[in-house]
Amino acid sequence: MPSEKITSESESRSSREGREVTEVRERRQAPAQLDRASQREGRRLPVRSDRTPHDEAPPACLSGDPTCAPTERILEPEVRRHHRRKRKLLEFTHSSTRATMLMLAAAVAALVIENTPVLPYFAEFWRTFDIGISLGDFAPHLSLEHFINDFLMAIFFLLVGLEIKFEMTAGELKNPRKALLPILGAAGGAIVPALVYTAVNVGSGFEQGWGVPMANDIAFCLGILALLGSRIPAGLRSFLSTLTIADDIIAIMVIAVFYTANLDVAWLAGGLGLFAVLIVFNRLHIYDLLPYLVVGLGMWACFLMSGVHATIAGVLLALAIPARSQVKLDRAPSWFAARARRADDRYDPGEPDIVQKEYLSEVAEIGRVSRLSIPPITRLDHRLHIPVYFFILPLFAFSNASVVLTGMDPLSIVTNPVTIGVFCGLLFGKPLGIFLATWLTVKLKLSDLPQGVNWGHIGGVSVLGGVGFTMAIFVTNLAFVDPNMIAMAKAAILAASLIAGIAGFFILRAVTDEEDEEPIR
Repeated sequence: MPSEKITSESESRSSREGREVTEVRERRQAPAQLDRASQREGRRLPVRSDRTPHDEAPPACLSGDPTCAPTERILEPEVRRHHRRKRKLLEFTHSSTRATMLMLAAAVAALVIENTPVLPYFAEFWRTFDIGISLGDFAPHLSLEHFINDFLMAIFFLLVGLEIKFEMTAGELKNPRKALLPILGAAGGAIVPALVYTAVNVGSGFEQGWGVPMANDIAFCLGILALLGSRIPAGLRSFLSTLTIADDIIAIMVIAVFYTANLDVAWLAGGLGLFAVLIVFNRLHIYDLLPYLVVGLGMWACFLMSGVHATIAGVLLALAIPARSQVKLDRAPSWFAARARRADDRYDPGEPDIVQKEYLSEVAEIGRVSRLSIPPITRLDHRLHIPVYFFILPLFAFSNASVVLTGMDPLSIVTNPVTIGVFCGLLFGKPLGIFLATWLTVKLKLSDLPQGVNWGHIGGVSVLGGVGFTMAIFVTNLAFVDPNMIAMAKAAILAASLIAGIAGFFILRAVTDEEDEEPIR
């Protein structure tokens, strides 16, 4: 009967699988290693006499033990110490709180230096030190300040673009209903402060600064939220992350549309043409990062010469980089298992490492496929994180947060419409816009609050949205030409961001403390 045949084949297959599992277990539990040639003849090698206690595999890692990781079990004893130091450095540099503190320290250092006789020509240094190349008649030169603001910040915008693409591909922006709440919150948080600034500055001659209080600072917001630790609901972290990403998208659009001067159509067409080339790369499934980075550099140069702010090139480059893996990940585990068995079969414990040609070849292939398994945007994000948050942003803060207050009348600073518009826009307009837009979205049943999040949390995050350090200073440099107006706008940004950050932190802390004190029913 067919059913009997199927049953017998199934039983035969099960018995074969059982024998294979038993053989694997016996090999793993063998007290001594077998030479591959001797294994075929059934002979067992003697136990090596030169083994030391350090050669034994370390015990299983305890949960939460930062000095123990599964990878360290296969490392040479003298290498483990270096590996742990490197891992601690990575843990240190992947802390949003530490990155925030470093940026804040850079800003404070710039303020101190600029307003003391230590370096009276501090600001002049950034504007007069040139960086450039010469290719015949083509000799573009940038001051150090423009190099930081136009090139290094383009790398920061590249990282922002990668975060935007991640959210659009796999994050909250992929789900329209979930994404609607933070997107509309970000829209409200951009419109209301712009209206507040405009209302204060009507007829002042400085109406062009309306874009300054629109943008918040993703690094500072997430860094302050990280200070509260596990008491913050996961849904609130997701809400704030998506809101800041949406806020960045709005800021990028505002910069591209409203803060572009002396537009050169030919250079702009060249930049858009190179962006089309990047899209073709994506459609052709080119996963190597180098072609994208080379064409992206050319696109940056075209945008720089066109008059459109060059940092937009970083965002467009990020949107073109593939987000998929080159490897069919559902097939990867079985491939890695088979390849690991082949590598195990080719290892000869009696030979030096450098002559294990076949074994090393198998391991190299495993490593190659492992790298191919990681999507390009993930690889680039990992490479950019440390230089952006621990070098570029602190350098930007150090070069742009300087405000010359000496010699200026304090009353004229406080009563200046630019100062009032920026300060009130960030500290009052931004929180009001975020909260009202979020409240209306929920009341109109367009979306729901994230799980575990209440209106107290939304209020705290809305106030936290008034932290506008990096992006606001960036837009300030584009909106104003007069150094005095730039200084007043920066002073207002720093004051409003400081108050908003402290107030948002304590509001969220008070809300979470109240929840902890509620009796269990």
